[in-house]
Amino acid sequence: MPDDPDRLIRNLFAAYLANDRQGVADALAEDFRFTSPFDDDLDKSAYFERCWKGTGWIARHDIERIFVRGDEAFVTYLCLATDGRSFRNTEFFTFAGGKVRRIDVYFGAARQDGRFLPQPR
Repeated sequence: MPDDPDRLIRNLFAAYLANDRQGVADALAEDFRFTSPFDDDLDKSAYFERCWKGTGWIARHDIERIFVRGDEAFVTYLCLATDGRSFRNTEFFTFAGGKVRRIDVYFGAARQDGRFLPQPR
């Protein structure tokens, strides 16, 4: 993968959509860490064990914006599921040595048919 953070992110999203686990693994640094509202500082192995469920449920990702500054970037995207559900997330990436070193995910609300779905509190 190239050393350009914008291209790294786009290639990573393409690998997810293609269900290319090896492509995703190759994009992640050996010391990769992942945090989300459900996961706290997972290493690469735990990330794949806990978070890789396959992507057959994803119809597409619409990347809305990528902001890059040095070896950090924010990406906001809309994910559309094959069943019509959708959600918007923002992820904060850090890079090292041409690979993704860290991803912190900030979940957005679920949507269906263009409307927000109420979430339990």
